[in-house]
Amino acid sequence: MDGQTHARRLDAAQLGAELGDRATLVQFSSAFCQPCRATRRTLDEVARMVDGVAHVEIDAEAHLTLVRELDISRTPTVLVLDATGRIVRRAVGQPRRVDVVAALGHAM
Repeated sequence: MDGQTHARRLDAAQLGAELGDRATLVQFSSAFCQPCRATRRTLDEVARMVDGVAHVEIDAEAHLTLVRELDISRTPTVLVLDATGRIVRRAVGQPRRVDVVAALGHAM
C-alpha cells in the first residue's frame, strides 16, 4: 500500500455502510475483476483479525460519481480510512496482507 494520503473524508452515507470504530478498509471492485476476489478475501481476513476494523466493498460501476470524485481508475483500489473517515492510504491492485496491516498502523 503506497503512502499517498488525502485530506478527503468519507462517511457512512457515501459508503453505504458504517465506518469501523478504529479504521475502515474500502475496496472498489468490478464484477469481472479476478484480483478483486482475492482482495476481498485478504481484506475480510484482516478486518476479522483486527478489532474495530471494518471492510466495505463498493461496486465501482454502480457508484460512478464517487469513483470520479476519488479518481478511481482501476479495480481493485483500496482506501484505508481512520476512525473519522479520513483517507490515510491508497493502493491500486491486489494488496498483500502484511501491507494492509502496515497501512492500518497509519490509520489507528
